[in-house]
Amino acid sequence: MKIRIDEVKKKRVDLNEEEPAAHYPNLVEMEQAGECSFTAPVHTELSAVWEYDHVRATGKVTTAAKLSCSRCLAEYEKPVSSNFTIFYTQTSGDQLDEEVELSDEDLISVSYQGDEIEVDFEIAEQVMMEIPFKPLCSEDCKGLCTECGADLNQGDCGCDRGTVSLKMSALKKLSIDK
Repeated sequence: MKIRIDEVKKKRVDLNEEEPAAHYPNLVEMEQAGECSFTAPVHTELSAVWEYDHVRATGKVTTAAKLSCSRCLAEYEKPVSSNFTIFYTQTSGDQLDEEVELSDEDLISVSYQGDEIEVDFEIAEQVMMEIPFKPLCSEDCKGLCTECGADLNQGDCGCDRGTVSLKMSALKKLSIDK
């Protein structure tokens, strides 16, 4: 998806695009790493306006991903949706050699060169930020039994899990006198 600077300087530009996840290299890397698999195309709605000396792009990106629960290992599908605002500022290409502290606005700013802005990287970035680091099929997922490996969401397995963790066994010997 590209924003043409000459068009956005004249009037607001509305863009609507649907691409497969394979169109975005970062999302392909996520799939190859086994983090998830995308089950729906990435749909992007974007509106760009010229403000003073920069382009403000606001939009929404949606897709769906198949994830593996980090507790019970069950696969589940999660809708992915993100609203975003990004400021694009034109640069001459000179890089700063010194460290600078970034403001809140700098954190949502991107530099561009030329007469077009390619927004595919930012679209993929929005999707990536919505994929959980430790996916859960549900907030109350009980996970797997540490003894037999049974899925505790399906019911109790009957194992005696009342044993004290080795990490906490030293606390058994502790006595507190008042």
